[in-house]
Amino acid sequence: MTRYGVLLPTFDPLRAGGAWPVAQAARTAEDLGFDAVWTGDHLACPAPGLDAPSCLAAAAAVTVRVSLGFSVMLLALRSPAWAAKQLTTIDALSGGRLVLGVGVGGEFPEEFTAAGVPVAERGRRVDETLSVLPSLLTGRPVKHDGRVLSLDVPALEPAMAEPPPIFVGGRSQRAMQRAARFGDAWLPMWLEPDTVARQAGVLAELAAQQGRRAPSIALLLGVRVDDDLERARSEAAAHLQGQYRLPLHVVERWTALGGVERVAEHVEAHRAAGVSEFLFMALGSDPIGQYERLAEVRALVSSAGRPAGRETQA
Repeated sequence: MTRYGVLLPTFDPLRAGGAWPVAQAARTAEDLGFDAVWTGDHLACPAPGLDAPSCLAAAAAVTVRVSLGFSVMLLALRSPAWAAKQLTTIDALSGGRLVLGVGVGGEFPEEFTAAGVPVAERGRRVDETLSVLPSLLTGRPVKHDGRVLSLDVPALEPAMAEPPPIFVGGRSQRAMQRAARFGDAWLPMWLEPDTVARQAGVLAELAAQQGRRAPSIALLLGVRVDDDLERARSEAAAHLQGQYRLPLHVVERWTALGGVERVAEHVEAHRAAGVSEFLFMALGSDPIGQYERLAEVRALVSSAGRPAGRETQA
């Protein structure tokens, strides 16, 4: 069964200012029937942004059903013990609804400088943190003397009965190896369906080498639903430039733009290629309004499988 979630509006790439409708967005997503709400995680990036753990705690307080996920937590920026405390807190406040997406980041080196973390160490820090995190989350003391981390952590309370699902982000071979070793799911972005299908086989082989079952595949998908394709492109372009300093033309072939049928066709192609969970990143203004359009997309894919038609491009 395919799951669908939305990213919460925790960044302001258009610099609109005003209130941050995180709680309202979480409630709306749940009311519309989405399975999860997610938040990105940056200390410093081109767009103003809120603290990800705080936003998921706020979402936990106003929802009862949806999963609460990081897409993705930059573990290298944090002390493993403090990260574990943040994660167990969100899980406790939500009644066990936490999903932990993790990634190495690095596209904005200035946030690593701000955190006092060498950007070149980020991958090793994430791997070492993932190796001890289950113990930290489930209330076991940890002593660890690794290549980049030296830890002496007492048993932390409260603790989880078991660790949350781990989604490992990234498109690289190293990210896939990390997913095969630690992940319950692989969470890439900017992939075509053919690549998803091909990499699924690679991921299964890597997992088998670790004596583990193959992680499922989730996909972070940038999307703008609008019957006017050029308006959708304009909204997406402004968002991508404001948040990533990224021109639309670089990633447009991997971005779902247009009316409901056109976006549903894009989603269905990835679902057929092996994606079992979608994280929709609504691009442009009015993200909560986009949730309503994305619910239409979800309903069309769920009820009809592959959409039968495709509207004329505006």
